[in-house]
Amino acid sequence: MDFQLTDDQRALRDGTRELLAGRFGRDRLRAAVDDPAPDRGLWRELATAGFFALRLPEADGGVGLGLPEAVLVFEEVGRALLPGPLVAGQLLAGAVDGVATGERIVALCDGGADPVLWEHPDHCDVLIFVEGGAPERDGAVYRSAPAEVARAPFASVDPLTPLVRVTGRPRTTPLPGADASRLRREAALLTAAEQLGSAGRTVETAVGYARQRTQFGAPIGSFQAVKHLCAGMLVRAELARAAVYAAAVTGDALDIAGAKLLADEAAVGNARDCLQVHGGMGFTWEADVHLHLKRAWLRAERWGGAREAEERLAQALAG
Repeated sequence: MDFQLTDDQRALRDGTRELLAGRFGRDRLRAAVDDPAPDRGLWRELATAGFFALRLPEADGGVGLGLPEAVLVFEEVGRALLPGPLVAGQLLAGAVDGVATGERIVALCDGGADPVLWEHPDHCDVLIFVEGGAPERDGAVYRSAPAEVARAPFASVDPLTPLVRVTGRPRTTPLPGADASRLRREAALLTAAEQLGSAGRTVETAVGYARQRTQFGAPIGSFQAVKHLCAGMLVRAELARAAVYAAAVTGDALDIAGAKLLADEAAVGNARDCLQVHGGMGFTWEADVHLHLKRAWLRAERWGGAREAEERLAQALAG
């Protein structure tokens, strides 16, 4: 299996990174902490660049690329900590009118989770519920109008991702052509790709800080304890990268479960170690590392947590 990116894939990754750096830099990130509503202008700009229609056939106005390319794009989304129901937009661009062009924002809820959580509830135009259990099992997919869904407050650990708990929703409008098991698998994989991007970003942040912060007349990166922390972060990120890229090629449910598990561990572990490298500075509001850690905690519970993934992998190994 060849994981070397093609020239076109590198151009896609670099172009996405450049677009997000220009439109969602650090100042915009910090402003979004106070106002995490999806930026409709950026949403349409992403759509114009083919973000949501990435995997739609060219005959339908899409870009005609595949799941591996979508993973590369979502890795960049994770690096930038871009908020909003982006996974839902990517997965439902061909099923809900106006999503591919960025005119409408769609949210995707895991109806089998407990509790059922809905992100960015005040800013989505259409809400889709995926019912059923594990990714390889059949389920149903329903479309709901946000105003018809009963909700209750829910405190989100991530200030960039407002949440509510769904307490009641109608199940009368099936989404035609939607495959519940595929939606679950691919939502988990794209979430893992975001975790991978965050893990890579915190490695860079920790190494950069260790190079410029000095103590006793030397950069702290020259001290063995800090070197070991940074090396461990890189190993976690690269292990997760190999698993996520492989799962994007195979699309297999177990491969995706393993990739999500490793990516969650890399994102959470690297954010914690990045904070450790920053020392007392890492605990202050001015440092961005706490935003990566909070988003990593949130994503780790979305579309399959660690316990579920470990059980599924153990059952598969036991035959």
